Amino acid sequence: GPLSERPLMEVRLGELHTWISTCDISPQGLLGAVQKAWNSYYTKYINVRRGGPTGISMLLAGYCLLSYSWNYQHFSKIPAWGPSC
Repeated sequence: GPLSERPLMEVRLGELHTWISTCDISPQGLLGAVQKAWNSYYTKYINVRRGGPTGISMLLAGYCLLSYSWNYQHFSKIPAWGPSC
C-alpha cells in the first residue's frame, strides 16, 4: 500500500524520512494518533478475555516513572540522610 498508510514497524529505514513527512502534525492529527495508540494498548493489554495484571501494572509503572521524573529535581536537593536542621 501507500507509504502513508503503513504502520511504523513496516517502514524501511530509508523510507523513514518520507513516512514522517506524510504524518499529520496538526493538533487534530496528533490527538487522533494518541487515541489510536490508546485503543491499541487497551485492546491488547486490558480488554482481553483472560487478562492478567500486565496492563494495569504497566500503567502503574509508567505513572511511577513519570511522577518520579517530575519530582526528580526536588528529590536531588534532599540529602540521602534526611533534611538538614
